[in-house]
Amino acid sequence: MHKYELMIPGAKSAAGFVTVVAPWDRTPIGEVEMADAVAVEQALETAYALFRNRDGWLSRAKRIEILEKAQGLIRERAEYLAVESAREGGKPLLDSKVEIARAIDCLKICVESLRADAGEVIPMGVTASSANRIAFTQLEPIGVVVAISAFNHPFNLIVHQVGPALAAGCPVIVKPARTTPLMCMRFVEILREAGLPAEWCQPLMPENNELSSKLAADTRVAFLSFIGSAKVGWNLRSHLAPGARCALEHGGVAPVIVAADADLTQAVPLLAKGGFYHAGQVCVSVQRVFVARKLVKEFSEQLAEAAKKLVVGDPTLAETEVGPLIDPVEVDRIENWVNEALAGGAELLCGGRRLPNNCYAPTVLLNPAPDAKVSVHEVFGPVVCVYTFDEMDAAIADANRLPFAFQAAVFTRDIDTALRCGERLDASAVMVNDHTAFRVDWMPFAGLRHSGYGVGGITHTLHDMQVRKMTVIKSAEIKR
Repeated sequence: MHKYELMIPGAKSAAGFVTVVAPWDRTPIGEVEMADAVAVEQALETAYALFRNRDGWLSRAKRIEILEKAQGLIRERAEYLAVESAREGGKPLLDSKVEIARAIDCLKICVESLRADAGEVIPMGVTASSANRIAFTQLEPIGVVVAISAFNHPFNLIVHQVGPALAAGCPVIVKPARTTPLMCMRFVEILREAGLPAEWCQPLMPENNELSSKLAADTRVAFLSFIGSAKVGWNLRSHLAPGARCALEHGGVAPVIVAADADLTQAVPLLAKGGFYHAGQVCVSVQRVFVARKLVKEFSEQLAEAAKKLVVGDPTLAETEVGPLIDPVEVDRIENWVNEALAGGAELLCGGRRLPNNCYAPTVLLNPAPDAKVSVHEVFGPVVCVYTFDEMDAAIADANRLPFAFQAAVFTRDIDTALRCGERLDASAVMVNDHTAFRVDWMPFAGLRHSGYGVGGITHTLHDMQVRKMTVIKSAEIKR
């Protein structure tokens, strides 16, 4: 069991340690020292002093060197990191391996962006008032970044937040989820081994939520990157210092439309993966599937059969496809929501029961009531709801009726249907003939309405963490 002491240079804390347990069997797997108010203040002061000392900024070449070395170290330790990520977060090993591979690619994208991203030339000399001038912009770091992360991708989410901050040249303070801090600490260790001075990335676990809120709202913080619940995210945004930017990534209740002409041999396996991947603990996990009446019986039976065949078990084993929930409380909640839906008239096609070791059987519900919790709130568990529709516009209206808007999907062989859904579904991205959880790390990734604020994705986050400073030069010698 690894014990991480405070990783804030020069700081001490009287807050003690938090014990990290594996969600599969609840055994302790590590300890992380918590930061008290004095330690949090030390981290903020260190980060702010770094930013204020322009002579001490990391050069672009140095940032590239560090990020490239970090890529190599992660690649060398990929197998170990994948197993430890699966153990800590409960995501099956086969998917945790993908997560580590994505993290390597994320750092590669950071480097590619640094090599290519540049300022611009602003046209001058086009009016009498702009004569004898040239103007251009250059990129500078916005300032201190505070990154608050979630549990469900304990390595790659940290990379998504910290990587662009360091690429932009920003000192960053990162707070991992309380249930999964170990992978964050490992990533910071790798960065330091790659040559990053410790002061530039300080991981910490505040001893209470009040300290976390104060950290985010501090006037020295220029950018807040938050991944987590909407209630917490919107509250933090309301307390940000004047001028501070933020990016908020919350949950969705992802809708899918399966049109009457859909290819079920394509749709079913994709939606099973998108709904039960990481036991449904994904912000864009497939949750509400609206199926044309002529296909609903065949589709729901096939989806249930696919769900029954999924291997549920120890996330560190190669054959496991669905692992445990992050906490026993979440199993209780999901059980209550499913039971409520069944009492309200939903038909249980498979699952609907607790399993040992903090797991819940992959569950398919047919036609839950519109006001059931599984129909209106993010389940964040292995539950997919299927609804019957007769008219496409009615299905689109049902998909859009909630205050969440993240990623959506439609399965159809008709281009007009695809384009109609792409235009009318409330979403930042509409997948055609793919599940709602599709993502590559250079594409924009944005929750709308209650689902978030700002745009994620490496290049987009890097852009938001920089300012474009303009220089205007006036000279009588400039004749252009």
